Amino acid sequence: MMGGFGFSTTPQSEPLSIDEAREAVERFLDRLGDDNLEVGEIMIFDNHAYAEILKADTGLGAMEVLVDPVSRVVHLEYGPAMMWNTEYAMMGRRSHGMMGGMMGLERDPLAPDVGEPQVSAEQAREIALEYLDQNLAGVEVGEEADVFPGYYTLHTLKEGKTLGMLSVNAYSGQVWIHTWHGTFLEMSEEHE
Repeated sequence: MMGGFGFSTTPQSEPLSIDEAREAVERFLDRLGDDNLEVGEIMIFDNHAYAEILKADTGLGAMEVLVDPVSRVVHLEYGPAMMWNTEYAMMGRRSHGMMGGMMGLERDPLAPDVGEPQVSAEQAREIALEYLDQNLAGVEVGEEADVFPGYYTLHTLKEGKTLGMLSVNAYSGQVWIHTWHGTFLEMSEEHE
């Protein structure tokens, strides 16, 4: 059913530019038809582009997506975006979620009511730092934890340079390293 999420296997593909990634994500958002969603930060890796999709009314994260450099297909990012996102993931509350979208529902009745997060953004950063100290010596996290429904995502750094990302569950504090990103190349300068 998922078909490899639309990603090509061409190893020689050139990375997308930030503008090319933004155009692909904007087309994706046009198809979703939700005027409250907008493109946020974009990161370019040697194997794909990553983008945050933000809620325009709050500036908070809605979902994280990846863009294939060859096909320009956009899909939910692996891991936390698919499994922990309480609004837009596979069992999320919004119609963009797997079950809600397939069933054409405004709110997926199968989505769990998860209540209020138990972990704050500051606590998520502390949890991430402790995890990295124990498992990846020399890797740190950025100052800001990006808020998404049900989890937080933080940039990972080594010697002050961006490496990738990790996420912390807002209910359990579980850490999930984003192992699917290749080598980091560049990032948009601000949320736009």
